[in-house]
Amino acid sequence: MRTETPPVIRLADYRPSDYLIDRVDLDVRLHPTETRVTATLALRPNPAGEAGAPLVLDGDDLTLLAIALDGQPTAPGAIEAGPRGLTLHQPPSRPFVLSLETQVNPSANTKLMGLYRSNGVYCTQCEADGFRRITYFLDRPDVLAVYTTRIEADRTEAPVLLGNGNPVETGEVGPDRHFAVWHDPHPKPAYLFALVGGRLGRIASTFTTLEGRTVEVAVYVEPGKEERAPYALDAVKRAMAWDERAFGRVYDLDVFNVVAVSDFNMGAMENKGLNIFNDKYVLASPDTATDTDYANIEAIIAHEYFHNWSGNRVTCRDWFQLCLKEGLTVFRDQEFSSDERSRPVHRIAEVRTLRARQFPEDAGPLAHPVRPQAYREINNFYTATVYEKGAEIVRMLRTLLGPETFRAGMDLYFARCDGTAATVEDFLAAFAEVSGRDLTAFARWYAQAGTPVVSVSGRHDPHARTYTLDFHQSLPVVATEASAGGEPQPLVIPVALGLVAPEGGPVAARSEQVRDGVFVLEQESGRVVFTDVPEAPVPSLFRGFSAPVRVAHALDAGQRLTLLARDSDPFNRWQAAQGLALDVLTARARAGAPLVDEAGADGAALAEALGTFLDAEALADPAFAALVLAIPGDQEVAQEIGANVDPDAIHRARWTLRQHLGRALAPRLIALRERLAAPADAPFSPDAASAGRRALANAALDLVAAADPATGTHMAEAQFARATNMTDRLAALATLALLPGEARERALQSFAQTHRTEPLVLDKWFSLQATIPEAGTVERVRGLMRHEGFSLGNPNRVRSLIGSFSLNNPTQFHREDGAGYDLVAETVLALDTRNPQVAARLLTAFSTWRMVEAKRRARAEAALRAIAGSPGLSPDVGDIVNRSLAPARHQANA
Repeated sequence: MRTETPPVIRLADYRPSDYLIDRVDLDVRLHPTETRVTATLALRPNPAGEAGAPLVLDGDDLTLLAIALDGQPTAPGAIEAGPRGLTLHQPPSRPFVLSLETQVNPSANTKLMGLYRSNGVYCTQCEADGFRRITYFLDRPDVLAVYTTRIEADRTEAPVLLGNGNPVETGEVGPDRHFAVWHDPHPKPAYLFALVGGRLGRIASTFTTLEGRTVEVAVYVEPGKEERAPYALDAVKRAMAWDERAFGRVYDLDVFNVVAVSDFNMGAMENKGLNIFNDKYVLASPDTATDTDYANIEAIIAHEYFHNWSGNRVTCRDWFQLCLKEGLTVFRDQEFSSDERSRPVHRIAEVRTLRARQFPEDAGPLAHPVRPQAYREINNFYTATVYEKGAEIVRMLRTLLGPETFRAGMDLYFARCDGTAATVEDFLAAFAEVSGRDLTAFARWYAQAGTPVVSVSGRHDPHARTYTLDFHQSLPVVATEASAGGEPQPLVIPVALGLVAPEGGPVAARSEQVRDGVFVLEQESGRVVFTDVPEAPVPSLFRGFSAPVRVAHALDAGQRLTLLARDSDPFNRWQAAQGLALDVLTARARAGAPLVDEAGADGAALAEALGTFLDAEALADPAFAALVLAIPGDQEVAQEIGANVDPDAIHRARWTLRQHLGRALAPRLIALRERLAAPADAPFSPDAASAGRRALANAALDLVAAADPATGTHMAEAQFARATNMTDRLAALATLALLPGEARERALQSFAQTHRTEPLVLDKWFSLQATIPEAGTVERVRGLMRHEGFSLGNPNRVRSLIGSFSLNNPTQFHREDGAGYDLVAETVLALDTRNPQVAARLLTAFSTWRMVEAKRRARAEAALRAIAGSPGLSPDVGDIVNRSLAPARHQANA
């Protein structure tokens, strides 16, 4: 590899900054190509730092125009400045003021970090280290300052000027320009700085806090799209109210603003008082957004708002503590969505995401602990491990301590750490104090990479009337730069469990090892003995998915059917159906042959059980029924197989099982669709109950089409033509996309023509076509890259087409001839010079390359080595490709 390798940053090397910044006064004069930024920094030596050390400020692609120290020009040789940083060799040993004037070009900033323009709107993205692209600074999260920002712009170009905190002043600057001053009274790190300037539409409302203060809440969007913003505005107010109820967190400014922009590397950013969003997570109407879109908007709006306390008021000491704000806030937004919608359904969705994204990450070359020990490029650690697994750790903590003690710990954490940059140790210390519990062993969850496997065996003693469960945890050895190294230690694993009688209902058994339905496995092995058990029960383990582990438990089909029909835990009912299907799929995929006409005894038993379930319960909770009907995805089957995976064999097995289920259940499914159909004149509602009915109706359509393509095509075409909302229209198109023929191409063409002026809707069209599991899809994707609606410069377009192809179309990404790998590799290299973050995230699709069979594995490695050998790689892409190619160092630790 011929690119410069960035240095390794290690947690063990952390030391405080030598200087602190108390106040930041910014004067930003916006211009499309020559924006000037004057930063006045009130600095002082840090008592915890090195006395007399030079002041080293971070920079990235900056041009220094002027500098002054305490109002006077610096002496010759006193500073050394360049695009990448500025050093003041001999700073005063007392508080001092440093004034800097820099110039940046927002229009040329294709990295979308720092200050840039999106569709003519000026905006910023400063996490993790984008502020250094605006001015020279101590760009690290443990340097907190109070900011006052004056923004000046051409009045016609940018009539709206927004900043962090509260508005202070507005005024005119000559005949053509105007200004606005914003002040944020709460100290914050530079990564939470934000400004926006542009022509924007606005909708607004007010929220009254528990303290009786009135907060003005506003959502800003592109002019003409205001009618698509009310749902986001309502979600903000519901999140504010929920956070007061659930965590006692009250909003602390006079205004809260959300801005939607079309070019954004991530989903959204929690800048203090001024959240900037990718517009796909703000804009929604029945004609353009699906039920999933509405749910995502609700969750992500809430997530960014919840950061006001878990991330802003209490921030991270360093980027190794990223999980402290992200994992904790994901847990908080999951709880919000669970309260707003169906808790069991939402929990299943959370686990599906974890298994699809985080489990493969844990098993591949990019594995790292929730708190890494080292990194080369921090942008590459915004991962499912930090977010989703980080949330699971917080959830386990609540399970271990109980809800009341957990809430007390959260209260203490917020009170003790308010206004500071905290660590994982600070977080756990609050819970240890309120509970009196030693959490040293629990903290290993933050330090050890890999997904634990918990093996379980049970035996019934009819004479002693006891039932014994033996548990054994095995942990992978994951030796990577980001890991702590050494042999893994046993984890503290909460196992929520119960016993189900074969005829149904809970078994009223007792166990000294179980408290409040939870057994805590703290050593490598553990045992639970239940007394007064007259007959062999079926164990219901890890209820609600009480720990992020893989479970090795030899349940037979009959026991799984018992759980599906009779368990009181909804998650394990769903898991039982998944287990039945997974047994069938892995057996057939390992054999390398599809199911032909019959699914075998296990498949037939699954179909019969699903039929019984639908008859009894489908209409009681349609959203849950839709999840029970959905068989495991390709990625989950691949994870179960583990090595020498043939994606085509998995696809054939899944396709044929869907055919079998569709044939067996067709009369029920068609009848269900008729009963679930809403009246033609019924207004659309994105509420959970309505969304659940649509989900089940569309799941039924999918299975009917798999069983009988002709009938499925007819039904899908009819739904596509008469659909009154995007959910049903897109579901019909998704069904047709899997059925080759003229009907599919007509529908795709019609959809594109209808929505040709709607980029976010065209993204759905790109994504559907990218995931067609057919040999011609690589060529289809290449053609779509030339479509007038596609642009490599827009992250949403790239993710919808190339991201969907690489992550959600395993048969074609892993095509035997390597064409899928080549397509993604070419795109990564084309993107790397303009937007390294997006390029690096695309490259993570290769993280499972070692799992596939030998021929594909060789093709994937060749593509990775071609990228590695390309000159001038960014640190982002260079880091991912090097880690992907590093020698495999995972092994089971029995």
